[in-house]
Amino acid sequence: MIKQKITDIFITAKEAVQDWMGSGVVWRVAAIVVPLYLLLVMVLGVYWSFTPEMPETRFLQKDAKVAVVGTATTSALIDVSELLLDKPGGFLSNDITPPGIFMDDMPSWEYGVLIQVRDLSRAMRESFSRSQSQSQEDADLAKSEPRFNFSNNSWAVPASESEYRQGIKYLKAYRQRLSNVDDPQAQFYARADNLRYWLAGVESRLGSLSQRLSASVGRPRLNTDLANDPSARQSTPTVSEQKVKTPWLQIDNVFYESRGTAWALVCFLRAIEVDFADVLANKNAAVSLRQIIRELEGTQQTMYSPMVLNGSGFGLLANHSLVMASYITRANAAITDLRDLLSQG
Repeated sequence: MIKQKITDIFITAKEAVQDWMGSGVVWRVAAIVVPLYLLLVMVLGVYWSFTPEMPETRFLQKDAKVAVVGTATTSALIDVSELLLDKPGGFLSNDITPPGIFMDDMPSWEYGVLIQVRDLSRAMRESFSRSQSQSQEDADLAKSEPRFNFSNNSWAVPASESEYRQGIKYLKAYRQRLSNVDDPQAQFYARADNLRYWLAGVESRLGSLSQRLSASVGRPRLNTDLANDPSARQSTPTVSEQKVKTPWLQIDNVFYESRGTAWALVCFLRAIEVDFADVLANKNAAVSLRQIIRELEGTQQTMYSPMVLNGSGFGLLANHSLVMASYITRANAAITDLRDLLSQG
């Protein structure tokens, strides 16, 4: 008897669903809901693609309130890291739902910013916070730096955002100790050799990006890997000339990675100008640093084209990658000159 009643209930429910489906209600609802959902996804995708404003004002205000060497650089690193996570749409590189999963330009921008966050956090751990090569590293920075090197596409257990927020937490603890006169163990050493150490990494990053941007047009490249050293060797032989070209689907990714890299560097260099003011003045190098910032600011101009164009160098259409490479290359050359200037007695 009970089994028969259960069977009757299922049959009744099935007939009700069939009647509802047959009436066309579900199709009318779907015809309204689906387009609205797609429109919402498109609007969110456009809104989330806007680059956030630079946090210049915030970290300079913090530095003005706490006049301690290193506060500006630490605050800039914290602010950039927080903006990476809290901008419209949040951190998109590990999204598995629309519209984030369909976006690749903003995740590329995020990756460029993240690389600079990782490089600066490593420089703070290994150089800025240590007086010499045999000195002990700061405990908070030693915990912060590995968190930023966590994978950027992990969406759960743990999520990338949770690891990065842990890194920010340790940076804030370091900044708090930095301005505490009762805890002299936390230090930031603004020396010329420390600045040269970080700039060497920046120079290498920008040089690589410049090559990748220039490869958008695919030109032959001579092999100069062993140039200027007759005794140099390499693991396996390579051809003397090869054509290097960025895949068509990767051109916009390289462009936005470069744009994110330059965005983060402008923030960090403005803070470096504050903390290393005496060093730069002693070397008469402040104007050189400002010129680097000026070149990198050029990469943040408004882009009016709806997509990254890849015209030939002197063709009818623009090549946005080559324009970006021009700014990146000039900034890289200026960094090389600044490093040479800092090395002089």
